[in-house]
Amino acid sequence: MKMFTGSARTEYLVTGALVAALYAGLTYASAALNLAYGPVQFRLSEALTLLPVLTPAAIPGLTIGCLLGNIGSPLGIVDIFCGTFATFTASVITRSLRSIRVKRIPVWSALAPVVINGLVIGLEITFLMSKRKDFLTFVVAAGWVALGELAMCFALGLPLTMALQKRGLPFSRLP
Repeated sequence: MKMFTGSARTEYLVTGALVAALYAGLTYASAALNLAYGPVQFRLSEALTLLPVLTPAAIPGLTIGCLLGNIGSPLGIVDIFCGTFATFTASVITRSLRSIRVKRIPVWSALAPVVINGLVIGLEITFLMSKRKDFLTFVVAAGWVALGELAMCFALGLPLTMALQKRGLPFSRLP
């Protein structure tokens, strides 16, 4: 990563902080609707998981936002660590796939959070919330998590990312 100078460093920090605050706030808004935690999740905050396509500042922003958002999880410290790990991993992969596009749309980047969250959170739900701890239970749990993630990433995340990119907002200039 390049060293930032003055205003670029400030822009990076402010962008990351804004993403973290938005992610945590949207997670709590989803929790108020009983959609943030559990086997079926439709977190509004997951629409932001495509922001690493536009800026590397979104990676720490999403990671910190997820950590803060998962403080309210009924799965406690395990969800704080596992969910944060999943978000960080998905963010890095999303960023690395940003230039692979289908008709100028970063579809592969959108799949990273779907797959990573499906696997990691699916395992977490299987071992912490399910009576049965077998492969079929994991596949069902992972499928439900991935389905919710798919809905948020493709229905909200891709249009948001494309709109922000089209507008040429300042943070999209960051390396």
